[in-house]
Amino acid sequence: MGTLLRFFVPLGFAAFLTTFTHTLIHATLSQSKNAETIIAAYALGLSLMSVTEKPAVLIRQTSTALVRDRASFRALAGIAWILIAFTLAFGFAVCYTPAGPYLFRSVFGADPALLPEIIHGYRFLMWVTMFSAIRCLYHGVIINNMRTKWVTIGMCFRFLLMFALSQYFLLTDVVNGAWVGGFIFAVGMMTELAVCWWEGRQLVRGLPDKLPDNEYVTKRKVFSFYRPLMLSSIFIVIISPAINAMLGKTVHVELAIASFAVASNLLNLMMSLFSYIHQIVINFFPSSPKLVFRFQWIVGFLPCLATSLLAYTPAGEYLLAEWMGLSGRLLDATVDVMKVFAATTLLLPWVDFGNGFLMLFKRTHVFLFSQSSYTAVTLIVLFALIALRPEWNGAVGAFAMTAGSVTELAVVAVSLYRSRWETGLARPRPRAGKPAAGAGAERPDRPVREE
Repeated sequence: MGTLLRFFVPLGFAAFLTTFTHTLIHATLSQSKNAETIIAAYALGLSLMSVTEKPAVLIRQTSTALVRDRASFRALAGIAWILIAFTLAFGFAVCYTPAGPYLFRSVFGADPALLPEIIHGYRFLMWVTMFSAIRCLYHGVIINNMRTKWVTIGMCFRFLLMFALSQYFLLTDVVNGAWVGGFIFAVGMMTELAVCWWEGRQLVRGLPDKLPDNEYVTKRKVFSFYRPLMLSSIFIVIISPAINAMLGKTVHVELAIASFAVASNLLNLMMSLFSYIHQIVINFFPSSPKLVFRFQWIVGFLPCLATSLLAYTPAGEYLLAEWMGLSGRLLDATVDVMKVFAATTLLLPWVDFGNGFLMLFKRTHVFLFSQSSYTAVTLIVLFALIALRPEWNGAVGAFAMTAGSVTELAVVAVSLYRSRWETGLARPRPRAGKPAAGAGAERPDRPVREE
């Protein structure tokens, strides 16, 4: 358990720091003279970058699950560079052709006056996807070699440099556009990439050239694992814009959007510490299955416990008021949304736990079914509640996400249950009076041992 915690805690802390880097950028941009305009332009550019970065982040899971030798690393690296090439081509089209302004105006509904500011910021943000893809490629190798402290070290360097840049821009009074946020983000990601590359390339050199039992040594084979992950991420991208759009039809629109935004940030903060449970399954289940289940029973309920304390106790209201400055209707509405999210935080660790088994047993095609089911149910419940209970305001979005998470967990659980024999999650027990096949077959009186 000590080894497992030394593996897991650095990953959770690194994810926790990631949430603070976004807060740092917003705090920097808020000090500008035209803060609302600049933050809005940066947020719109970041929304598009989040869509393009999602496939890059999935390189990490693919690397963790497949890279066992230099041949599989080279195959995955080829996939990563193809992804980077398409992303950069898309980025240049957005930044330097009329397609970019049209995209932000028609799809994201941006004010035409904001377009130059958005494009200027995105010229830096588009490089974040490239740096992120290479970083995640080496993250997988680092994680497989149980060197997770280097993930945290890279994140610490990233945070410190971003903080130094933000202070420089504030002291020199150069916070004059969305490009400042994009520049800080890109430089920070490049710094984290440099640390991961420094450690990861040495680990890659120590890998065997090709293991005889590893079939994932070609781009085609690696892509067969990666493709369902990439396609399933498309469904998740739909959720956030849909919820924000539908909250515009509630009784108190501004209150609904604001309370849901604050509660969602708190939800992400809670879950960031537990976002690497799937890595525990991938790296420890083959050797220590009982330990993995014991660990999950310990940590799987902690996000729900922490969120419940915020939502259902006076201590939570005190923290929201004193630390986040919430008051009046916004405080009450945020607490109401957090009460619903308490159920969501009970489900998400177990979804991630099940997803770890799907990746471990190379059943990533299930992600298409689980993510599409999540999206479909979330949208159905969202439209239904907007029509029937618009007075619930921001809680409508939380209820919809919770219903979608229940469905996703059900799909993952059913898939694992149906495949439990072939994946090794369950082993058939010999009937009484009959010896097990193989070992012990010659001596019926020998007790059968379950490994």
